[in-house]
Amino acid sequence: MHETSPVSLSRRAALGALGAAAALPLFGRAEAAAPITGIRAPDWYRLRIGEFEATVVQDGPLALGEPAGGFPQHPRDDLTSLLRSNFLPTNALTLDQNCLFLNTGRQLILFDSGVGVTRPFGLGTGLLLANMRAAGLQPEQVDAVVISHAHIDHCWGIIGADGKPNFPNAQIFISKADFDFWTAEDRQNAQGWLGDFVKGARRNLLPVRDRITFVEDGKEVVPGVIAVSAPGHTVGHTVYAIQSGKSRAMFIGDLAHHQVIMLRRPQIEFAFDTDPRLSAQSRLRVLRMLAQERMGIVAYHFPFPGVGHVAAEGEGFGWYPAPWGTDL
Repeated sequence: MHETSPVSLSRRAALGALGAAAALPLFGRAEAAAPITGIRAPDWYRLRIGEFEATVVQDGPLALGEPAGGFPQHPRDDLTSLLRSNFLPTNALTLDQNCLFLNTGRQLILFDSGVGVTRPFGLGTGLLLANMRAAGLQPEQVDAVVISHAHIDHCWGIIGADGKPNFPNAQIFISKADFDFWTAEDRQNAQGWLGDFVKGARRNLLPVRDRITFVEDGKEVVPGVIAVSAPGHTVGHTVYAIQSGKSRAMFIGDLAHHQVIMLRRPQIEFAFDTDPRLSAQSRLRVLRMLAQERMGIVAYHFPFPGVGHVAAEGEGFGWYPAPWGTDL
């Protein structure tokens, strides 16, 4: 008599069960119990920097197209290799806009204001006001708007569609060098993007000129926030060091736009830099300091929420996002 092993019986029984199951409707019903919603995750993220409460709010992603367009002087094959090795699209560059709200207990401070109502990058941008309200923050509560530089995606959210300030009770802080350069009357007729940027800066900065205070390198902007000059991307580009107790972090503005390309190749030149070589020097100087001192970072253009640390690796740096729900 031929004997059948228990393993064969088990396998035969399992296959039979699968065949029977295939004849039945999946999960016993024709439609899924929960329909696909298409609802986005919240576009805000909250953490603490020492005793300060920080809220990162998305203004919407910027689609910049082919990576080579942003870095025209850099070998295309190296850009492709960097992106592919980090599992990122090689034919499209997308940058988030991570506006930072800092509640010190005495003041509510906004760092950079997004693209505003013009939305030159499409309807998926200019979302700061809606998203901040979703996070429980109101424009009238903002005491200070601190600007890293006067480019389109950083200061164009100061003035609303009605020509009035979006943050009616806020003082504005920016470097004098950037204010003077980007509001110069004789530059608004410049060709291409430069003229457009100047016109937009004038629309957003001149109506609040009486509220503007110029920041200075190494000086306190508001309690707990110090300006650090990092020129090159623009003439007066400034990053901001935040300190509460023993906790330190830095809002880096456009010191680095991309978490792979501009960290792995810190001397790379970006198409919208005013002085590309000076920009690279500032980037190296500040990134080295951030890595050596293990300071936390809020990066304006890194993948949302842009919170994490950098570490020196080889000739460049690595980006280490903070685990979700952790503080700096």
